[in-house]
Amino acid sequence: MSSDDRRDVDRLARSFGPVAEAYDRGRPSFPADAARWLVGRDAATVLELGAGTGKLTRELVALGHDVHASDPDPDMLGILKRHLPDVPTSECSAEEIPLPDRSVDVVVAGQAFHWFDHDRALPEIARVLRPGGALAVAWNNRNAKIPWVRKLWALLGEQPTIKEGVDGSMDALVTSPLFGYVDQHTYPHWQEINRQSIVDLVASRSYVTALDADARAAKLAEVVAFYDDYGRGMDGMQLAYECECFRAEVADHAEPGATPGGGDAPSGSDGPDGPGGQGGPSDGTDTDMLLIDFR
Repeated sequence: MSSDDRRDVDRLARSFGPVAEAYDRGRPSFPADAARWLVGRDAATVLELGAGTGKLTRELVALGHDVHASDPDPDMLGILKRHLPDVPTSECSAEEIPLPDRSVDVVVAGQAFHWFDHDRALPEIARVLRPGGALAVAWNNRNAKIPWVRKLWALLGEQPTIKEGVDGSMDALVTSPLFGYVDQHTYPHWQEINRQSIVDLVASRSYVTALDADARAAKLAEVVAFYDDYGRGMDGMQLAYECECFRAEVADHAEPGATPGGGDAPSGSDGPDGPGGQGGPSDGTDTDMLLIDFR
């Protein structure tokens, strides 16, 4: 990614604060089964990066995990704290994690990993993971097999810089010497929508927030008109998603030392089970990353 593209990604990544309430109302949650696969069935100490308003956090807490939620945006994090006042939080980025070495069992990122500067974030993540710990990431992807979903996203358009960032983020994880094989699993689910929540969903897209006021209003008006044209024909007013999950165990040699998060680590751990699972190893080439709902 070029320095100009990196600046564009950073700008869009910081664009959610003004639409935090719309984000919380309009964005889908994550399936409980997906959260269970990401972290494992046993209670774990979890660091969530890019937690936003707590969409994934709520599922992790409900499963009994000890979660520390973090996000660089105070407005997003404020909503999370309103929903989950007992969850400890940090206003921080994935590139500068304010936790001690080897302090968590799992690091998770839902709908956020593509925003990270992976050259800096992956060593930091490896640094805070205990031996045998894992990095787990997920995206709620639109189900483009549904005709009206294809039409909706065609109306919204794409953001090439961020799409490239999603592909690049998985490349960074798959090729990182700090992590092992990347397992994958997909969980289909549905989000109930109405006339207001579809506006909130679109208004919270990073590239829509970047539009000027007139262009943003025009785009939202198009979406409302599209919704009204379909009415109850929209599959019973439900939006189809596929939650794409990835998980990789920290490498045995990842130890805090000469480089941030780099070095050697002792083998063995009394932490959570490793991230083997239902999806099988993936080298990142067998997924259709273009379907990721990354904005």
